[in-house]
Amino acid sequence: MYDPNADLLTLEQISGARQVLQTSGLCYHTPVLHHVQTLCGLDSDIDLYLKLENMQNRGSFKIRGVVNQMAHIPDSAAQGQTQLISMSAGNFGKAFAYMVQQKGLKGTVFMPDTAPVNRAELIKGYGLDVERMPTSQLQPEVDKCVKEKHMHYLHPFDDINLMAGHGSVGLEILEDVPDPDVVVVCCGGGGLLGGTAAAIKLSGRSDTRVYGVEPEGAPSMYESRKAGKPVGVQVKTIAAGLAPPYAGSNAYTHNMAFVEDVVLVSDDEIIAAVKRLFSRGLVVEPSGAAAFAALMSGKIPDVKGKKVVVVITGGNVTTQELSKICG
Repeated sequence: MYDPNADLLTLEQISGARQVLQTSGLCYHTPVLHHVQTLCGLDSDIDLYLKLENMQNRGSFKIRGVVNQMAHIPDSAAQGQTQLISMSAGNFGKAFAYMVQQKGLKGTVFMPDTAPVNRAELIKGYGLDVERMPTSQLQPEVDKCVKEKHMHYLHPFDDINLMAGHGSVGLEILEDVPDPDVVVVCCGGGGLLGGTAAAIKLSGRSDTRVYGVEPEGAPSMYESRKAGKPVGVQVKTIAAGLAPPYAGSNAYTHNMAFVEDVVLVSDDEIIAAVKRLFSRGLVVEPSGAAAFAALMSGKIPDVKGKKVVVVITGGNVTTQELSKICG
């Protein structure tokens, strides 16, 4: 059961989640490109590393959290007596649908009507039911199904088991780059950012600065930090995967405990980052390029002479979408 007021993650929880991922055979230790600042057209005085989660199973980091979530669902859901439900603009829904299919279960995904239609069709292809609706209606409709139809809800960004799974990204970063000065991670609802930052700081790297990056058109965590509590915002951005209706409460507490700051990037800066990465041979969706956009546009402070790890979070973009962006 989703608990919006869970305790902060421990290193034991994150390490345990990583063991679940490794045992599942469904998640990869994704590669890190080393010393690629010149290749990426950045100043040579930045020592740049790219963590390529666009090469993860199902094309994004999301599978990490879902695999660990599914390892903790109640018996009634695991045995198919209770239907699973979630909400997503695309990548979480894809990973969720894949896992539901793998387990031979039934599930439903509510999607914002701003999400690309092909994402909905892809999720339907896994055998799940999909309903599209305005972003503001997503959570109320999920809550209604949980209450009236007794569905089991897998939260797409704020569940503590999901965040522990995402924390495996931080553990892998430290295995490949043991002493990073700066780690830059995109932020939507905040689950990846919170889990990754917790893993890094709890592993003894208290001096590593972790920054979150949000679109200017979906600044939920940025505004939450200003307000001193999780808040919702109106969203409009090309980075649909970074545009949930609100910041997660667990993600917020982890953000405040482990993250230095959250910075904002414009859609134009995100598009420029997608183009730059594509010109270097990397297929990255707008949401997946946000962290790189922040570094590329000078939004991350004090990086000269520093080891900087940027997490590239997803590559689920069609050739038609990429052509439109890069055209």
